[in-house]
Amino acid sequence: MVSKTLAFPDVMFNIHIGIIHFNRLLLSTGTKEGKSPIFKAHTLNRKGAVKLRNIDYAEKHGYIKGVVKEILHDPGRGAPVAKVQFLNAYRYKRDNELMLATEGMYTGQYIYCGKKATLTVGNVLPISSVPEGTIVCNVEAKVGDRGAFARGSGTFAVVVSHDEDKGTSRLRLPSGGKKTVPSGVRAQIGIVAGGGRTDKPLLKAGNAYHKYSVKRNCWPKIRGVAKNPVEHPHGGGNHQHIGMPSTCGRERPSGRKCGLIAARRTGRLRGVKKTGQDKD
Repeated sequence: MVSKTLAFPDVMFNIHIGIIHFNRLLLSTGTKEGKSPIFKAHTLNRKGAVKLRNIDYAEKHGYIKGVVKEILHDPGRGAPVAKVQFLNAYRYKRDNELMLATEGMYTGQYIYCGKKATLTVGNVLPISSVPEGTIVCNVEAKVGDRGAFARGSGTFAVVVSHDEDKGTSRLRLPSGGKKTVPSGVRAQIGIVAGGGRTDKPLLKAGNAYHKYSVKRNCWPKIRGVAKNPVEHPHGGGNHQHIGMPSTCGRERPSGRKCGLIAARRTGRLRGVKKTGQDKD
C-alpha cells in the first residue's frame, strides 16, 4: 500500500489509495477573511486624470501649440475627453495631455496654451488675460493646480470682474455662487461638451444600474427607515418613521451621523433662486 503525506499551510492530510483523511484543520475564529470590494472605485477602462498642462515658462511668458489627436469617452464621466499632443520643450518627444473637450472642439484642431494665446474656444489662458463676461471652464482654484471648477458636462463659469489692485478676479460658478480667485489662474475658454445629458430621463432601473456600475457602489440607496434598528439609527418601529429629528450635528460619531448633516435650513426651496445681478 502506497502512502503519501501532503502538507499545506493550514491543512495536513494523508492520501491512502484515493481516500483523504484530514489530520488537522486550523480554523480562524472571529476574524474577517479578505477584504470587501464594495468600497473600491470602478476604474476599469478609465482614460486617466483630466487636467491642464503643467505650468511652465512657455505658458507664463508666451504660448505653446498642441493638436487634438482624439476625442474619447471616459467611463463614469459625463463629459468627453480630448487627447491633446504637445511638443516637449526640452527633449525630443511628444507629450500627451488629457483635457476636457469644450463644445465645438474637433480632431485636428490646434490648441494654444499660454498668456499670449488668442481668445478662442478650447484655448487655455490666465484669467487676467480674459475680458469680463467671458465664459470659461476647467478653472484653477490656485495657480498651477491644473483645474478645479466647472468641469462637469455642460457646465461653465463666467468671469464677473477683475481687481487689479489686489490681483484677484471674481467668477460666477455653475452653482450660482461667486468665487474670488487669483488672476494668475488658468482656464479653458468655452463650455464643457456633453451638455443636456440629464434632460433625457433614465426611464428604467436597468439604465440607472449601468450608469452607476461604472462610477462606484452608490446605487440603489436604501432608506434608513426601511432598515432594522441594528443597521441604521432611523430603522425599526411598527411604522416607517424617523422618530427623531432628521437633522444631525457635524460632530456626531460616525454611526449616528445620518440624515441632514449640519443643516442650516430644512424644507422645500420656495421662490426663485437669486443668482442674477451683481452688486460689484
